[in-house]
Amino acid sequence: MAISEATIDSMISNLDMPKSMLETLKDDAIKVGVTKKELEDIIEKLKENYEYACVEPCEAVGVVSAQSIGEPGTQMTMRTFHYAGVAEINVTLGLPRLIEIVDARKQPSTPMMTIALEEEWANDRDKARHLAWEIEATHIEHLADITTDLANMHLIIDLHEKTLKYRSLTPDEVADKLRDEMDVMVTVSGDIANQVIVTPNAPSYRELLQLAKNIHNITLKGIEGIKRVVIRKEGDEYTLYTEGSQLKNVLQIEGVDVTRTYTNNIGEIYEVFGIEAARNAIITEANSTLAEQGLTVDVRHIMLVSDIMCCDGEVKQIGRHGISGEKASVFARAAFEVTVNHLLDAGMRGDLDKLNGVTENIIVGQPIKLGTGDVHLISR
Repeated sequence: MAISEATIDSMISNLDMPKSMLETLKDDAIKVGVTKKELEDIIEKLKENYEYACVEPCEAVGVVSAQSIGEPGTQMTMRTFHYAGVAEINVTLGLPRLIEIVDARKQPSTPMMTIALEEEWANDRDKARHLAWEIEATHIEHLADITTDLANMHLIIDLHEKTLKYRSLTPDEVADKLRDEMDVMVTVSGDIANQVIVTPNAPSYRELLQLAKNIHNITLKGIEGIKRVVIRKEGDEYTLYTEGSQLKNVLQIEGVDVTRTYTNNIGEIYEVFGIEAARNAIITEANSTLAEQGLTVDVRHIMLVSDIMCCDGEVKQIGRHGISGEKASVFARAAFEVTVNHLLDAGMRGDLDKLNGVTENIIVGQPIKLGTGDVHLISR
């Protein structure tokens, strides 16, 4: 028999836990309708997990986290490319990927996206394929053979009929796109099917060569930066995997499930969804990178690193251009990199080091203010 709200209140009132945790426990207990015995078991398990999660006062959590992530990092492979379970798409894993994450690189070396689809598209391969062509960047080399006609001073583009049909394009659409992007004369040949002729504004050999070079950079369809899209069936639904990442643009396409679409580009997640999402992405990416190598690191260490990187409202690297370079202590900054510059600059400014941290106290040979070093004995 489910217990009353008053009984729940009396059972949890003496627990030494955060108020938010107790409120969640109470709400869930009422919603599910647990018995007294079940609630006692839940409370016992909760106390056990909470006590395990607590940190001793004056514990050097930063040092422990650095050690806990750094030591497994020495066992990680240095090879850069691996298959990420998707044929044809390579992704950086191992130590190079972990370095990318903590360095807060604006652009990862192998950006990729996992695009979940809404029900109507996820269960229909043809619709999923059509959506893939809407996302994948289509360039002229995918569709045609280009010939430079020096006698008449123009480019002849012979479009492949089968590819045009496959990618849902027409010669007129290709011509319109080229005309808009390049501001040159573009005509669809009336004599030969699927032939487009591009003429430079000035009848110059140099202009013609430049035109032949520039025409390859134009995206005729899809999203610039998405080099390839692979369709894969997972369970009952189709999922798209992309080489390249453009999160903001992809989320605007009809048929894409915004709630389940993911990118390994943490910078894009920060720009689109904000700092909390970026923090979660750092934790997820670091965890999955370590797990892929068969390494297990307690998530609290990774969470601490992620919190430090994101605590100012933007994603900062752990390095001299980020966290380490912004420490209040002169000695702590100097101990990391470019020692002489930090000391000279601090001397010219007349900076004062209060010796509160670990690094600076070790440098000057004092006990650090952590653990037993933080306790002061006073005799009377």
